[in-house]
Amino acid sequence: MEIYWTKIKEIIEETPEIRTYHLECPVGVTWEEGAHIHLALEGFNAGDKPNRALVRHMSISTVQKETTIGITTRLKEERSEFKTILGNLAIGDQVAVFKIKSNLALRRENRNVYLLSSGVGLASFRPLVLQYLGDNKEINKIHSLHISDKNDRLFESVFNGQSTPTLTSEVVNQRSDYYDSVQSLAVDKEGLFYLVGSDEFLTQNISLLLEAGIPAGQIVIDKHENKRALFLSEAAV
Repeated sequence: MEIYWTKIKEIIEETPEIRTYHLECPVGVTWEEGAHIHLALEGFNAGDKPNRALVRHMSISTVQKETTIGITTRLKEERSEFKTILGNLAIGDQVAVFKIKSNLALRRENRNVYLLSSGVGLASFRPLVLQYLGDNKEINKIHSLHISDKNDRLFESVFNGQSTPTLTSEVVNQRSDYYDSVQSLAVDKEGLFYLVGSDEFLTQNISLLLEAGIPAGQIVIDKHENKRALFLSEAAV
């Protein structure tokens, strides 16, 4: 496993609680849209064993051509050790990245694609939308449905600033409105449904989609295949 130490190039305050950290992209590091990465803070490998409290699995919110690795995260008032240290880092400080993988890459199967997210999970879908805008081959359309009880409006220029009828976006604040919208989208039995959110969010959405008749093979989550199978089996109960 190769560990890349890199510097923070830019920090953007998306909302009072959400920041995007843009990291310099190390030579040789590449990724697909929808990729995740392990982000580690200084000292994580100082002892005999890695300090897992200083490592997090994070989604990359940028695409390769943007030349930085974007990490978008929520920093609440009450923070873990990892988030406390991260929140105090500044431009020029070092972090480590390793183990890049994508479970959310766009499937080009001449279908409609539905992106279902909650909270800061919307950041995982930013690269998918950018990739689609650059090349919409074999994708009929993309619709983003996002729920946020904090009225966060992330990446408005990407999700709502495009003049294409095949990219649409909806943000709701109430859980009941969200699930009503999911039910409406699930009328499309050929659609691909991408889900990003908490484990509870994933389980509830998978259960709803399966009950609506969406085949399991058309439900995409950011999990390794064995964990994906576990989520599907639990949601089907």
